Amino acid sequence: MSEKLIHGHALFRERYFNKKLIRQLAAEGQKPWALYIGCSDSRVVPELLTSSGFGEIFVLRNIANFVPQKAHTDASVGAAIEYAVRHLKVPDIVVCGHYGCGGVKAAVDRLKGLERDTELTEWLQGVLPAVEQARKHGHQGEALWRAAVEENVLDALANLITFDAVSEALDAGKLAIHGWVYDLAHGRVRVFDAEKDAFVDPIGGG
Repeated sequence: MSEKLIHGHALFRERYFNKKLIRQLAAEGQKPWALYIGCSDSRVVPELLTSSGFGEIFVLRNIANFVPQKAHTDASVGAAIEYAVRHLKVPDIVVCGHYGCGGVKAAVDRLKGLERDTELTEWLQGVLPAVEQARKHGHQGEALWRAAVEENVLDALANLITFDAVSEALDAGKLAIHGWVYDLAHGRVRVFDAEKDAFVDPIGGG
């Protein structure tokens, strides 16, 4: 496995390292145009989904794209948010969940089968409120799982506002936040439309 990764790194150097842009970013620093918060799932690659290149998006990924409230004991998410908003001054934050998310499915199953008192179980406790909200709409089975993915993104947007850096930038008109869900099976992103109170296809077509 390590040999495969080293070979991939060799290809990276061959294809990208000598580009002028790479040297420029190293010398001048980064100025990304968005903070992308997404799941660690290997099937969801933010740079590919958005056709973004080096230095264009600041990426935060974790299990189930969970954004806790500011009071949460894990400060790593808040630290990344603060750095992106206050220091990099990104104008947009995108929270992107995805259908088929294993972390959300574990929450749908009420964390059954997971070991108690582990980091994973503790982390996914934060996703349970989104699942319960989806249950209130009467969803079951696959529909419940999909609805829980969407509710988890909406919870993340609400929790983002508990961070001072985000609320201050929103009030100043310097920041916008967006909720996305990526459909693994169809390779399409759905975007939350507040007026329609639903996730919609922003592109259209087949």
